[in-house]
Amino acid sequence: MEAIKVRQLSKTFRVKVKEKGLGGSVKSIIKPKYKTVKAVDDISFDVKQGEMLAFIGPNGAGKSTTIKMLTGILYPDQGEMTVMDINPTGKRKNLSYKIGTVFGQKEQLWTHLTPYDNFKFFSAIYDLSDKEAENRIQELMDIFELSGFINTPVRNLSLGQRIRCEIVASLIHRPEILFLDEPTIGLDPVVKENIRELIRKMNKEYNTTVFLTSHDIGDIEKLCKRIIIVNHGRIVLDDTMENIKYHYLNKKIIEVKLKEAAEIKEEEGITILKSKGGNIKLEVDTTRKKIGDVFSFFDGDNLLDINISNVPLEAIITEIYKDDALL
Repeated sequence: MEAIKVRQLSKTFRVKVKEKGLGGSVKSIIKPKYKTVKAVDDISFDVKQGEMLAFIGPNGAGKSTTIKMLTGILYPDQGEMTVMDINPTGKRKNLSYKIGTVFGQKEQLWTHLTPYDNFKFFSAIYDLSDKEAENRIQELMDIFELSGFINTPVRNLSLGQRIRCEIVASLIHRPEILFLDEPTIGLDPVVKENIRELIRKMNKEYNTTVFLTSHDIGDIEKLCKRIIIVNHGRIVLDDTMENIKYHYLNKKIIEVKLKEAAEIKEEEGITILKSKGGNIKLEVDTTRKKIGDVFSFFDGDNLLDINISNVPLEAIITEIYKDDALL
């Protein structure tokens, strides 16, 4: 069964054009100029029930606009969509009982209340009886390990603890779909991995459909088996994580800081991006060269620091655009 069905969905916005100069002219204030921007441009896709999908792209690609239409916040200009067989445009209230949302940069919890009081509040909103609310809070408290701070005001929680509580608040009413927008933003690596594990556990135990947006490749790689990449409002790729990982995530960026400058020569699988004094930046194609082999280029006594990271998402999208077969 499809949890989400989208057919030829489009959304445009009328945006004020800023004139050059400080503050613009008097004419531009009295009679401003506008342009039409197509935020979402004729997209179609399905999401199966229980699936964990990554819906990604650069800033301004149309991700948030799509989510807002799927959750009934915005109305599309054209196209059709259903979420759990409900049209978000006409039946937003009915839809709210079927979905949950977590926005990493926007709080839904009352910060002066404790997590427990927040959970009781959300339970009342979704018409849960006192007994149902208590059972549900206890169940989620155990899964998300909240017992140590469930009675601490939200304003006193760490960011990682708050995000866990945000997710629980969105799950109180047993939604069938959870929309996660940058759920691990600002978290340290250990807390990020804890949040990812909780999301995986939630998906496995409740068969909750997860619609994820993130700029963190780690979130995408560890949670989702399928990825939709959007840019300029259009879908440029809809494929499995396995295929994308093989074709596009096989490169790593290695940044090295040395006590003294050292000469590094390019060879198969290694591209020098920067070499200035003791600072060296390399791109390594892991299908041709093992990361461990790169370390042999540097004298351990001369090595001050080393950092390994994924190629930025924007660079992956640029590479996808260069592939004519995908356009």
